[in-house]
Formats: sequence, structure tokens, C-alpha cells
Amino acid sequence: MDTNDAFPIGTHDISLRRELIAAGWTDRDIARAVRSGLIHRVRYGAYVDAKLWRMLDSDRDRHRARSRAVLRTAHPSSVLTHQSALAEHIDLLWRLCLDDVALTRTDGVAGRHESGIVHHSGGLHLPDITVRNGVPVSTPPRTAIEILSTHDTELGLCLLNALLHTGRTTLDEVRAVAARTEHWPHTLAVRIAIGLADPRLSSIAESRTFHLFYRENVPLPVPQVDVHDALGTLLGCVDFLWPKQGVFLEFDGRIKYELFRRPGETLADYLMREKKREERICQETGWICIRIGWSDLENPQATARRILAILDKRAPTAA
Repeated sequence: MDTNDAFPIGTHDISLRRELIAAGWTDRDIARAVRSGLIHRVRYGAYVDAKLWRMLDSDRDRHRARSRAVLRTAHPSSVLTHQSALAEHIDLLWRLCLDDVALTRTDGVAGRHESGIVHHSGGLHLPDITVRNGVPVSTPPRTAIEILSTHDTELGLCLLNALLHTGRTTLDEVRAVAARTEHWPHTLAVRIAIGLADPRLSSIAESRTFHLFYRENVPLPVPQVDVHDALGTLLGCVDFLWPKQGVFLEFDGRIKYELFRRPGETLADYLMREKKREERICQETGWICIRIGWSDLENPQATARRILAILDKRAPTAA
């Protein structure tokens, strides 16, 4: 099914040099139009109205424009895959390199190598192809496997969870594609990431934290747990909970502050409200809270030791 996220540039908006020449332009005219800001060169031999280009305010969208320019001259069987497909499915592309447009051909031919394009080999069949935002792309579960098999487990897990959380695919669908691609390289990383994946993990911070638990042998907690008082009133949702130990963990980050601050609420007001929420949960449940931030993810061993020490102290004793 074709969907549309109002991306302002379609393949029809890309003009090729040969088309401009056929319309009466000269190379000097093209160069002058680029210098004057009338048109923008998206890639070698491909141009777009500069007004449209200036509407693109992210690396992701500029990559999408280059993808459409590449499709104008690519083999007719070419489909956007890997990072170029993911850029059409979700807006969260943490740590992905977007320098090159990724293509796979349905005729099984890898195609020629050229600057700014990665031609992937391998079978790409009709069930793994869809149209999104007007361009042919690998389906979300196929895209997930493409990313998992070409990147490290942490990055793959984060982007897989992003796909799952947005509802673009399901774990069952991803597992089905994984079963068909077991012969691909690096399938161990694929299996690990699928085993850890959870659509409840809604952010890069939560996915990275969950990966830290796995990598550092911290018992895996339950993510995104709603907490109620004795009357059933919702007190809040904690990021991670170890129920047997009565320990929950919250991730502090700028994005959370921006998402959950109320209209007109200052940062100080939000932090005070968050502190009261934590105190209320602790009072009602008897649990204790661990808070970590981005810097703790950069020192995973020390962070794990701190968490493990607290879990060990709170471990239930035999009667």
C-alpha cells in the first residue's frame, strides 16, 4: 500500500541534466541557475527546485531526496533497501550513515558501483517489496533484517524497536523474514537483536539501556510498567522494573523533559513534579529508584556494577 507523509519531493520533481539539455538549457545555464539559487544539485547530473530543497531540514530528508534522484537513473527493477528504505518507514535513524543510497535489484543483479550508491546483492522478491511515499522500498520486516545484518547489535536493536513501537511491523513478521534469510552473513547478531526486541521500548535511550543490561549480564527487567496505588489510581509508568527486588529504573534525558513537560511548565517545575511522582511510587510500593542518563551509557561496566549491587542488596532472601 502506498502511504504519504507529505514529503515535498517526488521523483517527478528531479530533473536530469539530459532532460534540461533537451529542453534547451546549456551546461552554462545549469551552472548559473545553481549559483543563483534557482535550482539545487541533488547529486551528479540531477537537480531540483531550490525552494523544495530548502524545505528539507534534516539529514534524513536530504537522503530521501538523493534516493529519488538515484531512482531516476537506476535500473527499473531497483528498490530502496537498508538505510534508504528505513528513512521512508520511520524518522528515527540513530547512528545510521546516510552518505550512500542503498539499492537492491529484483532481477538478482548487483549492478554497477558508483559514487554515492551502494548496490546490494541478494534475492529481493515481491512479498518483500512495497511502495511508500511514492517510491519502491523493502517492507519494514525485510528492512529490519537488512539493518540487523549489516550493523552492530546495539544499533540494530534500537532501530528494530523503533519500527516495532511505531507499528510499522511486528516481531512475528520480522522472525518470518529472518527464517528466510538464515543464509545471510551475521545472522547471530540478527538472532540476538530479535531475542531482545520489545515494542514497548519507545526510545533510543530505553533500547540502549536494555542492550546494556544484556551486554553486561544484568538480569533483564520488565519495561514500561504502569504503577497503581491501593485504590487503583495510576501513579505513573516506570521505564524498567525488577519486581522481585522491588527496584525500578528511570532514564533521565532531554527528550523526556521535552515530551512530558506540560504547557507553560518550566524545567524546574517538571523536575519537581517528576520527583514527587517518584516519591509517591516509592511510598506506595516500597520500591527504590535508580536513575541513569546518557553519560552512564558511555560507561556501561560501571553502570552495570552499580545496578547489580543494588539488585543484590534487594534480592529476596529464603525463608
